Amino acid sequence: MSSINDAVAKEYKETLAARDKNIKDSWVSAMEVRIVRDELIKCHKSEGVNHYAECKHLSELYLKLMKENKVHGYKQIDVAAKSS
Repeated sequence: MSSINDAVAKEYKETLAARDKNIKDSWVSAMEVRIVRDELIKCHKSEGVNHYAECKHLSELYLKLMKENKVHGYKQIDVAAKSS
């Protein structure tokens, strides 16, 4: 009986650790998007009328990161883990 409870407790701790890791990783990605956005704003202000040409690389990177780096809650992580 005790070994079953130990196994359940161990699995629960592993699940919580996986949740924390995934949430931290997604927040780091979200902060990366924020940093690129701030750099894009600085570029727009400093370049003036030439910002279309001079800040293009930042705007493309920002759009790419906005699509890819979203914060996912732990419920999506649990569903993905159960389905695989």
